[in-house]
Amino acid sequence: MAKGLSRRSQIPGLPRGFVWLKRFAEFEDQKLTVLEAGCGVGNCLFPLLEEDPNIFAYACDFSPRAVEYVKQNPLYDTERCRVFQCDLTKDDLLEHVPPESVDVVTLIFVLSAVHPDKMHLILQNIYKVLQSGPFIAVTNVLKPGKSVLFRDYGLYDHAMLRFKAGSKLAENFYVRQDGTRSYFFTDEFLARLFLDTGYEEEVNEYVFRETVNKKEGLCVPRVFLQSKFRKSLKNPTPVTPGLGHES
Repeated sequence: MAKGLSRRSQIPGLPRGFVWLKRFAEFEDQKLTVLEAGCGVGNCLFPLLEEDPNIFAYACDFSPRAVEYVKQNPLYDTERCRVFQCDLTKDDLLEHVPPESVDVVTLIFVLSAVHPDKMHLILQNIYKVLQSGPFIAVTNVLKPGKSVLFRDYGLYDHAMLRFKAGSKLAENFYVRQDGTRSYFFTDEFLARLFLDTGYEEEVNEYVFRETVNKKEGLCVPRVFLQSKFRKSLKNPTPVTPGLGHES
């Protein structure tokens, strides 16, 4: 078992439906703005909008085809959502999303497909559109900033163990036969990545599951990392080059 992995870290997945999102509301029926980074063809976006009429969603994907597919969906409503194509490692989100306007960003199985050297660029990009915590004059405190919800592959997930010799590109980073790539995270690496980019850690835990194929008599281990990081009360002080300022 990898360093940092332990059975005590077992936690359930996201709650059924989207009740997890309601935890970000500060009062009943509050309007929330969500950014789904890596929306695919809208399999999460449209159920989310149907579930809660108080949500406005921005959604983006690297694939122009996926974005067009979302826009052709009969449920696509520009009054409720705005979808656009974006390479989060180099395209400025501020061209599509107002600064500090988003309550929650979902980053679900997105970072694992990106080269480790570019992951920080995505986090810096997202940081600009996340709301900062408002100053509360009555209590003379600054409320915490808004959050990123992260879920992705953990180290020693079955998908990692299936890779054959020659598929490894770098430490914990592999390429599939179709040319797509996948990184497998440790909690230490992910925490350092977010903290170095100006976030604060709230939750960062492994999820252990088993996938059972009764027909073939197989039971394989699944390891995911499920985390929540919020925008820091301080200005970000990235230790790596910023978006658009690579040397």
